[in-house]
Amino acid sequence: MPTLSTKADDIARVIEDEIVSGVIPPGTVLRQETLSERFEVSRTPVREALRRLAALGLVSFEPNRGVRVRSISAHELREAFLVRAELEALATEVATPKMTPDDLAEMDRIERRFGELTLELRDQARSGAPRDASLFVEWMQANYAFHDVVYRVADLPLVERIAKSARRTFIGDRAWQARAELDELYAKNDLQHRAIREAIGAGSAQAARVLAREHVLSSNRLIEVVLETLGAAGREPGWGA
Repeated sequence: MPTLSTKADDIARVIEDEIVSGVIPPGTVLRQETLSERFEVSRTPVREALRRLAALGLVSFEPNRGVRVRSISAHELREAFLVRAELEALATEVATPKMTPDDLAEMDRIERRFGELTLELRDQARSGAPRDASLFVEWMQANYAFHDVVYRVADLPLVERIAKSARRTFIGDRAWQARAELDELYAKNDLQHRAIREAIGAGSAQAARVLAREHVLSSNRLIEVVLETLGAAGREPGWGA
């Protein structure tokens, strides 16, 4: 039977994915009673899950208002990308000489799935169809899984913790309306994953480091274009002021 801690972990993980992917937009009030009904649990594990999300910086407890999903400023977003770029580059360099054939096979399996999901999202973006939230969450999880192999092999717990904290600031829903820019983002992500995997497989730690850093920074530059596009159209970026 699942423990209270396990239930809270599971609930926090689901809500975290929905916040980071933009399914739950910034500013949303999370009500304990609603979440209790949704997950079919008492309020105790829900309350614990919300505390864990607050510790991650994803939500904040507001007096007399409940729990609200944080809005992320453009400045905070850019800073997070800079942190991620340096730490993911370091982890990739350290992990490269430690990669086993099984680790590389796992990266290949994840990348194949990531490539499939990337094609689905690009088709969706080009067609102008409403965004499929579940598809986007699965794409995001596959993206993270690729990098998580690197973190696991690198075995740098502090680096991993800070880098993953930084990537949680990648929050937004309305920004994903910039479909032309998204198509480029999806294509670049897939190609860059493959380049990183090839450099790791070749045992080139320095090349892998450079590619990992550029991978994160190129996403940052594209997000800036998205923010500028939405700003010119007079829409709120989705991360806050």
